[in-house]
Amino acid sequence: MLKEKLKAGWFWLARWICRVFCILFFRVRVYGKENIPAKGAFILVSNHQSYLDPIFCVGPLKRPSSFVARDSLFSNWFFGPLISSVDAIPVKQGKADISAMRKVIGKLKKGGGFCLFPEGTRTSDGKIAPFKSGVGFLCRRGDATVVPVVIDGAFECWPRHKKIFSPGSISVCYGKVITAEQVKNMGDRKLAEVLTDTLRRMQNECRMEQGKKPYDY
Repeated sequence: MLKEKLKAGWFWLARWICRVFCILFFRVRVYGKENIPAKGAFILVSNHQSYLDPIFCVGPLKRPSSFVARDSLFSNWFFGPLISSVDAIPVKQGKADISAMRKVIGKLKKGGGFCLFPEGTRTSDGKIAPFKSGVGFLCRRGDATVVPVVIDGAFECWPRHKKIFSPGSISVCYGKVITAEQVKNMGDRKLAEVLTDTLRRMQNECRMEQGKKPYDY
C-alpha cells in the first residue's frame, strides 16, 4: 500500500516537473482533453516525433498513464532512471515481447491508462508512418478505449538527427475515442489502418489551423 502511494505521489510530482519544463521551453497548445475517459482502461495512440513525446502526450492529463519504451533507453544515464521511476515498461525491439505485453494488459485490466507509439520509432520527416498491428491485440485483451493523439511541432523542435532540442511551439490534439466494443469488431490490421488514417487526418487539420503546410500522404 505504501509503495503504491509513493508511486502515485511521484507521478503527480513528475507531472508537475514536466509541466514546468514545458512552460520554460515550449508553447504547448492542448486540444480535446474532454475526449479522455473519466474512468476505465484507455490507450493513448500517438504519433512519434521526438524523445519528449511521452511528456507532451501524458503531461496535460489528470489521469495517470504509463508507457512502453524500447529496452535500450533504460541503459541511458538520463532517460533510464527517469522512465523507470514513472513505471515505464521496457520492450524488446524487432520481435514480439510477450512479457512486456502481459505487463501492459495487466495494468489495463486494472483500469489503468497507457500511451503507445505504434510507429515503433521516431519519424524521420515529420510524417506519420503506417502503424504496427500489435496495438489491436493489446486493446482487445485489455478491454481498453482507444484515444487517437496527434503531436505536432515536436519534430521541428527535436528531429532525430539532432542531439538536443530547441524551444518552439507544440500542439497536442486528443481525438474522438474508439470504444472497446468498436475495437473488438475490427481485426488488428483494420484497426491499425483506421488509426493511421485518423491520425494523419488530425495532423493535417492541426497543421492547417496553425497556417502550416499539410503533409502529402
